[in-house]
Amino acid sequence: MTSHSLLRSHPPEIITWRVYERPLPVGYHVLAERLWPRGVRKEALPLDDWPKELTPSTALRQWFGHVEDRWTEFRARYLKELAEHQEDACRLLGNAEGQPVILLYAAHDKIHNGAVVLREFLLSQSC
Repeated sequence: MTSHSLLRSHPPEIITWRVYERPLPVGYHVLAERLWPRGVRKEALPLDDWPKELTPSTALRQWFGHVEDRWTEFRARYLKELAEHQEDACRLLGNAEGQPVILLYAAHDKIHNGAVVLREFLLSQSC
């Protein structure tokens, strides 16, 4: 049985976590941001992956600007971008090798951020 088929025997555990909150949960740590989080030293953040192709495009990120009224449209646009990267999503899930996937984000808003959308997309994959 491959790691991909092990993952799909049950939904993977995927949680979102604010990068500034410590301690980080145990798991496969993925930075779900295109830009490095402000004030975080690279050696202070144990990352397993930083798949920039699975983060919102620069144009989309700048348009959204964490304005809550734009959330519904941001989510739809981001899911459309992610649909072009299903292989990358499956590769990420496979690389986690059954560990919980911890999607790290920098936004203050725990509900309206790209990691929430990325989690939704990853859970929808049938790799």
